[in-house]
Amino acid sequence: MALLNPFLPHTQTFLPLCLSATPSKQPSPLLWTTLSSHPFKPLSRRMKLARCEAVADIKAEPLVEGEGEGDHKVLLGPSSEEERRGEKVVADYDWTQEWYPLYLTNNVPDDAPLGLTVFGKQLVLFKDPNGVFHCFEDRCPHRLAKLSEGQLIDGRLECLYHGWQFEGDGKCVKIPQLPADAKIPRSACLKSYEVKESQGVVWVWMSPKTPPNVNKLPWFENFARPGFQDISTTHELPYDHSILLENLMDPAHIPISHDRTDWTAKREDAQPLRFEVTEQTDRGFAGWWGKAKDDPLPNFLRFEAPCVLQNNREIVDKDGVKHYFTGLFLCRPTGQGKSMLIVRFGGTKRSPLAKLFPKWYFHQNACKVFEQDMGFLSSQNEVLLKEKVPTKELYLNLKSSDTWVAEYRKWMDKVGHGMPYHFGHSTISLPKEPAVVEHAPAGLIAGQSASNPAKGGIGTMHAPNLANRYFRHVIHCKGCSSVVKAFETWKKALSAIAIAFAALSILVAGRQWKTLLLGSAALCSAGAYACSSAIAMNTTNFIRTHRRL
Repeated sequence: MALLNPFLPHTQTFLPLCLSATPSKQPSPLLWTTLSSHPFKPLSRRMKLARCEAVADIKAEPLVEGEGEGDHKVLLGPSSEEERRGEKVVADYDWTQEWYPLYLTNNVPDDAPLGLTVFGKQLVLFKDPNGVFHCFEDRCPHRLAKLSEGQLIDGRLECLYHGWQFEGDGKCVKIPQLPADAKIPRSACLKSYEVKESQGVVWVWMSPKTPPNVNKLPWFENFARPGFQDISTTHELPYDHSILLENLMDPAHIPISHDRTDWTAKREDAQPLRFEVTEQTDRGFAGWWGKAKDDPLPNFLRFEAPCVLQNNREIVDKDGVKHYFTGLFLCRPTGQGKSMLIVRFGGTKRSPLAKLFPKWYFHQNACKVFEQDMGFLSSQNEVLLKEKVPTKELYLNLKSSDTWVAEYRKWMDKVGHGMPYHFGHSTISLPKEPAVVEHAPAGLIAGQSASNPAKGGIGTMHAPNLANRYFRHVIHCKGCSSVVKAFETWKKALSAIAIAFAALSILVAGRQWKTLLLGSAALCSAGAYACSSAIAMNTTNFIRTHRRL
């Protein structure tokens, strides 16, 4: 995923990934592959589809199981001793016993509850008057109404269906329909989830039974360094979290899919990449990567369960001062075919050119990047669900571009049994329940009643769906919401003033006054047009030129 990093010098294109201090670079065995020697084994689905390509691309070499003998030079094969021996490695894993990123701390509304989901589990998050976060199952124990559609009254969470109110510990303290001499039933309480705020992000522990493991709560060293600054954005996306993570750890697509999106991505720079896997554990994997000609490899990538991806890079300037740059991706699997992502780009040094742009510019640029990939990833999601086979039957992973993608799917082979569903390299478990489509998304009532909606009301230009930039990002970002509202206000004011000046120019008799008033009307009209353009930048989807009607 290519996002404009305002902290990295414009001559630097790639970033690396790590959750702790950058480790010392350790050499690793080269990835290698083996070909089956049985000539009569039935071809796999991918092999059958690849046969015509192999004949066309490797004309002089015979085919074995649908692949050319030279394919092992370019295609990824086993990356561990267990995989080479055909052994299945299964790790102890329970998806509920993990911390998931819920929201950026500064975007949680002060005056409204927030409805969120993790693997289809519906949660409600709110902040009490003391700034303490509370998280519960998003259902009222009375008749299962969504509490995220409710409101906050004196620090209490109120269900807007019948007015039941709950305190921060989940205890019901008010039922308007209850007789004065009756006691509130003890069972009228909410199922709570542990939440913690860390480095500007609210995290939730999804197991209501197992005590939270604070050692699993992510900590990012670079974000604690003196002088470190970051620009953070939130995006709700219409495809599975595994598809999203694949995309984020795929640097090879950047020059093509994001050509000229910022100052670094250029399609003529598409080239072979080199990867060195240095760690493979039950919690994830890590390694170095860069251009094939880079020596040493400059970027370090780390993926860590359940869905945290980080790129770190260190650059020493001409004065010998070391600067740290980070691209951090915190993914939350919201449900089938849906995910939410917190993107954080930062560094101890910021590009002077980037200081000329407001934050909302970088936010809309990030939205543009996701929209450039959205069609590919949504269709990929559909194919995986339709084919119902592991990715090794469908993907042609290249050594020079897809190492991290293959490592991620192989990691899912280890832990997929502990997830609600998964698509691994060699294994697959399909969702047991059909996807839920909400025709009335949570938060519309709460969003309209709050002064600063976090989940968003519907305006004439906004539709509640994940294909709309306003719904995917703006409603989750206090800064961009305020900017859009401000530009809309200025647009209306300048348009009204322009009309007034134009009308006055008709009434006055003097030529000089007419010229002055018409000139002022033109300037106000230009200002209104500029405001309209800024609104469009923040709310209108990117469409590739060749796709436009």
